[in-house]
Amino acid sequence: MVTPALCPPAAPGKDAVPASRVRHLGPNWYSAVMGTAALAGAGAALPAHVRPPQPVLAAAWALSLVLLTALLAARALHWTHHRDQARAHLLDPATAPFYGCLSMALLAVGGAALTAGRGLLGTGTAVALDAVLFTAGTAVGLAAAVAVPYLMVVRHRIEPEQATPVWLLPLVAPMVSAALGPALVPHLPPGQPRATLLLGCFALFGLSLLATLLMLPLIFARLLLAGPLPLALTPTLFLVLGPLGQSTTATGAVADLAPGVVPEPYAHGLTVFAVLYGVPVMGFALLWLAFAAAQVVRARRRGMGFSMTWWAFTFPVGTCVTGAASLARHTGLAVYAVLAVGLYVLLLAAWTAAASGTLRGLLSGRLPAAPPRARPEPRPARVRTRSGAVR
Repeated sequence: MVTPALCPPAAPGKDAVPASRVRHLGPNWYSAVMGTAALAGAGAALPAHVRPPQPVLAAAWALSLVLLTALLAARALHWTHHRDQARAHLLDPATAPFYGCLSMALLAVGGAALTAGRGLLGTGTAVALDAVLFTAGTAVGLAAAVAVPYLMVVRHRIEPEQATPVWLLPLVAPMVSAALGPALVPHLPPGQPRATLLLGCFALFGLSLLATLLMLPLIFARLLLAGPLPLALTPTLFLVLGPLGQSTTATGAVADLAPGVVPEPYAHGLTVFAVLYGVPVMGFALLWLAFAAAQVVRARRRGMGFSMTWWAFTFPVGTCVTGAASLARHTGLAVYAVLAVGLYVLLLAAWTAAASGTLRGLLSGRLPAAPPRARPEPRPARVRTRSGAVR
């Protein structure tokens, strides 16, 4: 783990205090933008008769846009005044994966602009904003998907017990592009432009899915062999839901726009694939949700307090809301609509807990702060019996 060098005192003046406050403002703070945008985007994806009022969704989207703007400015200040810390973040295997959050924050705010924010902006402005944020977010996401694993291989010194679901963040970013990009297809000229964007999103789906399938076994093996995650990192188990819910959303979004954009039988095949892929993946997502929730309950009983990792409860659950809503559209089954509503209630509760904890930390001055060193729990002792069994 890299230990950041001491920062020289800021030059006196009106910028001295703000610059010192952002020294420990890492890329993980973009998760607050992601979670807030998910509240708007996932709400807009619910069936019309149970959807939250449009002004409420628009307010949530506007808040996410304000947070994104403020964080972009604060992170620019961080890179300007604390380059040593910024470089340390890139060389820290526990922090570098959070650079994927920048991409997902841009994409989530842009995607929600077309659904929750259109009433405030107007269609033309919403499309333009989404196009800019989608382009920037996709470029950043692809760069992070390559650069962060490269740094993990050639620069970071990683032990097997350091594997956590945080490693998924740069790999999931292209999947967010795959899920949100199809909404821009109708706003492109017919023919090659539409087909290129739609199949490009499908390619991003495959890129992210295969990379995630490489990483997930490492994370689960770490849980089995090294025991539970440190208490502060336990909420990151919810991050596994991100690629599951987002990939289900992506296949459904591509299938929705395929007719008239790609020729038959491919358009029909994409619709079939959305159901054949989404149903079993959503089933596994529910299994993992129960597994992760049990771990969180255990951690709370052992004293897990609030930290910025609580934002991991929000955006991944939001992807499952949109995934379930997509399956409800494609299968016509009411059970998926009910599931989407139930997950949205969970998302709302998670956002309230994370937002209130963050606000209290900011008002008290405890945030932003250097992340604590997370120590793994000791493994329970195991004794081999005469029969050879372990207990």
